[in-house]
Amino acid sequence: MTKEYGVGIIGCGNISGAYFKLIPMFRNLKLVSCADINPAASKARSEEFGVPAQDIDALLANPAVDVVVNLTVPEAHYPVSRKALEAGKHVYSEKPFVLSLEQGEDLRRIADASGLKVGSAPDTYLGGSHQFVRHLIDSGKVGTIMSGTAHVLGPGMESWHPNPDFFFAPGGGPILDMGPYYVNNLVNLVGPVRRVVALANKAHEERTIGNGPRLGEKVPVAVATNIHAILEFASGAQVSLMSSWDVWAHRHQNMELYGTDGAVFVPDPNFFGGKVEVAGSDREPKEVEVWDHPLSAHNYEFEWGTQANYRGIGLADMMDAVTTGRDYRCSLDRSLHTIDVLTAILRSADEGRAIDIVTTCTQPEALGIEEARGLLR
Repeated sequence: MTKEYGVGIIGCGNISGAYFKLIPMFRNLKLVSCADINPAASKARSEEFGVPAQDIDALLANPAVDVVVNLTVPEAHYPVSRKALEAGKHVYSEKPFVLSLEQGEDLRRIADASGLKVGSAPDTYLGGSHQFVRHLIDSGKVGTIMSGTAHVLGPGMESWHPNPDFFFAPGGGPILDMGPYYVNNLVNLVGPVRRVVALANKAHEERTIGNGPRLGEKVPVAVATNIHAILEFASGAQVSLMSSWDVWAHRHQNMELYGTDGAVFVPDPNFFGGKVEVAGSDREPKEVEVWDHPLSAHNYEFEWGTQANYRGIGLADMMDAVTTGRDYRCSLDRSLHTIDVLTAILRSADEGRAIDIVTTCTQPEALGIEEARGLLR
């Protein structure tokens, strides 16, 4: 019989709705409590989803809570996760789970001393389409990956988010906010990063909120919003990454990887599904049918239509690892390697030099069809 772990959510803001909706689909997870620094926010989620609301201290003292899902703003991720570990809870955090290597190592020290796990989103790379790309690369379909491009480009979050301040504050910006999706997927597909070099700037000193009760209010921009980086991988591959909130329109693919025998066109790492294309010696990209993976099924209604969304699969995988003792895919090692890469990109742009990555990690185990199915109810 599958062991079920009690989940407490801290942070009941914009992103929390997806976790409240999706966590119940995993067979080893049960929502038991929620909390927020703003009691009105947790009360609203409690009423919407039927999950009891508590204050943060009461949630951390709740014996029914085995693992805390940390959905607070980026600057609060580290102190909230630390407090949860000190309360004897496993932690799974939204990205970025820390803002420095020192913070990550401190969480590791506390977790290791207490036999606890720390994991972090994003887990989108575990989606059916991305795992299919992993299968294509691992099986030699396009040869050895030697280079590639990745683009996450848009005009910014202030047009739709009612409280976008944290996007433009320290801990925000497109590299730390959107970069984790891309770097996590690149580590999944290519392996760990060895060195980075980057340039950065920003187009605006302030942004105007375009939605909600603060419509028209100005938000200061304290971070770079336009970053060009080159990532050198331990394998020798080199991938260029452009991440910007200063782009109104473009025609770039989200991610393309070029191997010695072909190329693979990877869907948006911000989502679990999407179209996969492959080109060989004919030099013609052709869509290939993605395998019948359970994390490819369209299950979630977005404003623009129904898509695959399985946020929380990384949490379910981590708690299964607590039960079995195996490695887990969204591990502290891999999450901290991503933070190392992202903060090194910003440091490279600031200091005008290439930066060696001091951490490393293994590629996560591929998530096959049967193993993924085993995590779902």
